[in-house]
Amino acid sequence: MGIKTSLPPPELAIYALVLVCALGYAGNGLFEASRDNMNRKAFRESVKPGWHYIGRKMDVADFEWVMWFTSFRNIIIFALSGHVLFAKICSMIAPQFRSWMYAVYGALAVLGTMGPSYMLLLLAHCLGLYTVSLLKQRWLCLTLGLASLASFKLEPANSWQSGFVTGTFDLQDVLFYGGSGFTIFRCMSFALENCDRPEGNYSFLDLLKYNFYLPFFFFGPIMTFDKFHAQVSQLEPVRREWEMWQIRTQAGLSLASIVAVDVFFHFFYILTIPNDLKFTNRLSDWALAGLAYSNLVYDWVKAAVMFGVVNTVARLDHLDPPRAPKCITALYVFAETHFDRGINDWLCKYVYDAVGGEHHSVGPELGATLATFAITTLWLGPCDIVYLWSSLNCFGLNFELWVQKLAEWGPVARAEASVSEQMSRRARALFGAANFWSIVVYNLVSLNSLEFMELVIRRLVFTGFPQSTLVILFVTYCGVQLIKERERLLALEEEKEAAKEKAA
Repeated sequence: MGIKTSLPPPELAIYALVLVCALGYAGNGLFEASRDNMNRKAFRESVKPGWHYIGRKMDVADFEWVMWFTSFRNIIIFALSGHVLFAKICSMIAPQFRSWMYAVYGALAVLGTMGPSYMLLLLAHCLGLYTVSLLKQRWLCLTLGLASLASFKLEPANSWQSGFVTGTFDLQDVLFYGGSGFTIFRCMSFALENCDRPEGNYSFLDLLKYNFYLPFFFFGPIMTFDKFHAQVSQLEPVRREWEMWQIRTQAGLSLASIVAVDVFFHFFYILTIPNDLKFTNRLSDWALAGLAYSNLVYDWVKAAVMFGVVNTVARLDHLDPPRAPKCITALYVFAETHFDRGINDWLCKYVYDAVGGEHHSVGPELGATLATFAITTLWLGPCDIVYLWSSLNCFGLNFELWVQKLAEWGPVARAEASVSEQMSRRARALFGAANFWSIVVYNLVSLNSLEFMELVIRRLVFTGFPQSTLVILFVTYCGVQLIKERERLLALEEEKEAAKEKAA
């Protein structure tokens, strides 16, 4: 699947120009729809007063984003600032105890926020999984871990456990389910790593230090226990060259992204418009395609901002946390589609790779994807929409392998070898373009609604055929060509760096 051919500069320029013009045209349609309908009756609940001095209202349909930057903003700043302050003091006075400081500060923050009953509930789950890990049976750890996770996602155990948290503050449900779910995943990682340890066992205190690291506690990302333990146990951590510059750059990018989203929400109501399907159906095909694409880009930006802020703090603590998710614009394969790289790394290590092996055979790959998406469904909370989302993405991941196997099949491989490299590259890019829109459509069901997904499919595939369908596919094809060329250049750079290191 990886034919390394370079695109000539004129062809690259044409692809880039087509892509920019198409995005500009679709964006103009969304801008006009937002500007002319900001006072629409159906929009009143989710389009609120914004920048009065330019007469723009703001899209506030995403409660999670609004929560972060209103009711939760001061809590985030206060809690993370305290963590950074105490971490700095500890690293100056007694760096050998910094892991203890992280755990104590995190436990006190959770205790003060959620109360002693919640703390005891989590400790009970931690103790249960720790005890099972001493038996060194991976299947038993996975079984108990998934049962613990199910107890937070399924009734009646869910309601019974949530009753342990007293109080009625606005963020109670968000923090309860976030902290509980991530705690179970961390405990499972600890238990599985303890099973793989050849001699002895990790201590229960090691699990507590891992679980109650505050920056990751409520919202992730998840670092697997082996990585966290190795990094946090360094007695004299040393910063790499340019590391502080990279940390400042990441912090600046996160702040710039927050400002950009705020500006975007004042001019494009991409989250409110899909809620009014009657109005959405009146959009042009280009505006509708831009709306679907923008929803996925926004969800990526939201994840990048959240993990960017948390990861900045973690890097100050000399940790190397999971990277931000890969931008949806650069995706054309299901294997790289994920909005939480920590969860993705966890699933790949303990489920997907463990079951699927090298992912070259159809049977093991099907079993691996079914197991992976079954756990993902449980993590997201079983319901009809999640079942559909998991089924579609599981099919997409397997379909890619089926197509790859077909391309490697004798007659097809000989037919491809008989054509030029340019034609082969174009055929693969065309498949990538179709795959890109499959990724967009399949994920709309969880980001918006089933009705909006059906509307996008009907307009762009059926009623828009052939003109809109083929033109939008061509624009996406141009984008895939640019992405593949960028990947080729990055691969060449990595090869050069590897060659330099080998020579040195």
